[in-house]
Amino acid sequence: MKGLIPDDKIEEIKRKADIVELVSEYVTLKKAGRNFLGLCPFHKEKTPSFTVNREKQMFHCFGCGEGGHVFSFLMKLNSMTFPEAARHLAKKWGIVIPEQAMTPGERMQQGLREQLQSINEAAAAWFVENLFSPAGLNAREYLKKRGISEEVVREFRLGYAGVGPRTLKSYFEQKKVRLEVACQAGLLIAKAEENGRGRRDIYDRFRGRLMFPIEDAAGQVIAFGGRIIDIGEPKYLNSPETPVFSKGRNLYGLPRAKEGIRKAGYAILVEGYFDLIALRNAGMTNALATLGTALTREQVDLLRRYTGQVVVLFDPDEAGKKALARSLPLFLSGGLQTRAGVLPENYDPDDFIRKFGRQSLEELIARAPSAVDYYIDSLVMGRDTLEEKRDAAQEALSFLASLDNAIERNLFLRRVSEKLGIDPEVLQREAGRKGVLTPASPPPASEKKGTPVDKVELSLIMLMLEQPESIAKVKEAKILDYFLNTDLKTLGEEILLSAANNPQGKIEVSFFLEGVETGPLKEQILRLLLEEKGDDETVMSRYVSDTIRRIKQKWVQKKSRDLNRELDQAQAKGDRDLCSRLLEEKDRLTKEGKMETS
Repeated sequence: MKGLIPDDKIEEIKRKADIVELVSEYVTLKKAGRNFLGLCPFHKEKTPSFTVNREKQMFHCFGCGEGGHVFSFLMKLNSMTFPEAARHLAKKWGIVIPEQAMTPGERMQQGLREQLQSINEAAAAWFVENLFSPAGLNAREYLKKRGISEEVVREFRLGYAGVGPRTLKSYFEQKKVRLEVACQAGLLIAKAEENGRGRRDIYDRFRGRLMFPIEDAAGQVIAFGGRIIDIGEPKYLNSPETPVFSKGRNLYGLPRAKEGIRKAGYAILVEGYFDLIALRNAGMTNALATLGTALTREQVDLLRRYTGQVVVLFDPDEAGKKALARSLPLFLSGGLQTRAGVLPENYDPDDFIRKFGRQSLEELIARAPSAVDYYIDSLVMGRDTLEEKRDAAQEALSFLASLDNAIERNLFLRRVSEKLGIDPEVLQREAGRKGVLTPASPPPASEKKGTPVDKVELSLIMLMLEQPESIAKVKEAKILDYFLNTDLKTLGEEILLSAANNPQGKIEVSFFLEGVETGPLKEQILRLLLEEKGDDETVMSRYVSDTIRRIKQKWVQKKSRDLNRELDQAQAKGDRDLCSRLLEEKDRLTKEGKMETS
């Protein structure tokens, strides 16, 4: 792959890529007039302010100010370079970018992320091939024994890593894959010491394991999980952290579950690969899994992009209850309504659905209590003595400190006091003594608002951005010379220059606005761009002419006031020559003003 992508291919991507379709892979969008709204993926919010517009192929969040086009969305969300984002979009919309042979120097400059993703995809395909080869017989029998259908196996791209220490390495060598990059991807391991030939010994990380490709929200393989088939430790082995993979920022099965979550209105969160696979095998398409670590704030934020409700199906043992307790503050602060699916003792989700079936699990989910209520009930259950109730109250106060919302803290405190039979005022005083009811810090002062801009001048700028045919009239009338607001005048000149440099004479609004300085003016323009407007071209044409006339009138009126003030000063000083010149200028200005109103 070459670092530079031909301009004609960039233009083709711009024409074919649909920003609504792209953003929908990462955010649940709902139509609102001509726009689509969703929760912003760049900051935490409970009320949707993230706006996407298909006609203008742009997005903007009125909460945090992030905005742009299809390329910048991927670049900001996934930390991609422009070439990486362009190649991703080209692949998605079936655009072929010509490949050219690279020199060693060019290869070294190729983006590491692109190389890692390419290597992961190649490894995933190789693992799948292995699974359905004679070498994968034991793995296939294992899946069959667990009742997993071939359809689900292929959908999740399950694979098999051979038992040999260098089978994947040999495959990479055949494909001329750079082994040092495969090591960075976590697929190969290089021993610290060198072998007898002066080279570091390199071998496969995953051997004799059933392989679970871990995909990002766009469906690209970024890492792997491997389960041992025969005897061996550890039972599960995950890829290490890499430039494209972080355990705490991804959820297993996300790209396969997005549509199911939208349809169901909620997500089911489980702990293990097989828990999720078993649910999917039973036809439940809205399940996701954590990646062997405690739930993180980043994973909650990721979930929140697709739904406001989640049902947690952690194991019912003590470890599962503690995991739920650790997760609750994250769910609450993330604004997610969370319910606890309580499974019978000694059953995990995989065991339960295989024995009792999908309908039983759906009934259990339908009865699932609020996670907070479940936590409080499990906290006070069986605590009858004074000492036991005291300890439960202390545990509740410790949990209370993890809640950052004053309303949630107060409601939690009252619920605990009811369950334990403790006077709420006493519990509140104790919470105050421990410092867990400290009011949250006041929000930072908002930025100083900019001075209001001239509405008529701004309306002409908006016409230039939204009605490219108006640019010729603006240029012909030289109306920018009459602008009183220097910021708007500069912006208008930049629009004229941008249109002149575009072969079609058009303005690509989302790209043009990238160069506009962030501030109140840009925010105001973005709001106006995303408002509903009429489409009558005849009316719009008349409006352009009318707006040009009004701007000239305002300029004449302002100039006339300035001349009157200067004339008064000249008369006061007795400067007859200056008075004469000013009167001539005023007469000329009056005639010009009459021409504009005629």
